[in-house]
Amino acid sequence: MTNQYSYESTLKHVDVEGASIAYHEAGQGEPLFLLHGSGPGVSAWSNYKHNLPVFAGTFRTIMPDLPGFGASPLPVIDEYYPLLAARRIAGLMDRLGIASAGFIGNSMGGAVAAELAVLHPERVRRMALIGSGGLSVGLFNTEPSEGFQRLFEFLGDPTRERMVAWIRTMVHDHGKITEELVDERMRNALADGVIPRMKQLFGSMFDPGICGSHVPLWTRAASVQTPTLILWGRDDRTLPYDQAHFANRWLPEVELHTFSRCGHWLQIERKTEFERITTEFHTRPPESP
Repeated sequence: MTNQYSYESTLKHVDVEGASIAYHEAGQGEPLFLLHGSGPGVSAWSNYKHNLPVFAGTFRTIMPDLPGFGASPLPVIDEYYPLLAARRIAGLMDRLGIASAGFIGNSMGGAVAAELAVLHPERVRRMALIGSGGLSVGLFNTEPSEGFQRLFEFLGDPTRERMVAWIRTMVHDHGKITEELVDERMRNALADGVIPRMKQLFGSMFDPGICGSHVPLWTRAASVQTPTLILWGRDDRTLPYDQAHFANRWLPEVELHTFSRCGHWLQIERKTEFERITTEFHTRPPESP
């Protein structure tokens, strides 16, 4: 499918709680939010630009830059970041006149979608979580994972070599790591203020003064009633696959789809299957009680 949508033609801005939120919008129909993950130079566009044409053919597709990422400035972080971001997404929905929507969340974006589903369950009709934090928990792997180790190494010494090392942990098929991809990620990551914002954001998530009172969502997984699709790459080296099974065991309304020969960037490595499965999930009629 030819991509008829450009970065510029889909980009919009709106003020939420005194701060600008940048987002891309295309298509018509039921609203569907695509929430991106974290990492150096990440944005909604970098995460989902190749998926946008497919989803925009069925949904009113909205791809926000979460606070501090892409073209959205980082506000004062005074609470656990995924919860802060969830509140901003709820504010964005208010500004756009959207009462409820479907959600797709990748990695940290999955944690944000899950926080929103707990904070305002009536606003999240369904959610598809890709290699997600929040409702999952590691049982058998080291902390931090290999992917996060490479990420933190890049933030400490942002060289091209370290960027390549980080990207190699994101995908199973290293043939997908092109010079164009590395150039784009380096350009975005080295833009003015990006690395200081990432250090501040990640630092806040380990600061007990900011997030010490936050009760992890996975401890409340059994209470989450939102219909949930969990998608996971079996070869994920950032949020390893074993984490999928905790959420799959405890969420009341859940299904799990596993992709072999696939890493953390599932929406890129298994693009066609990802789009087909999530579109079917979000267009499925509600089941009768």
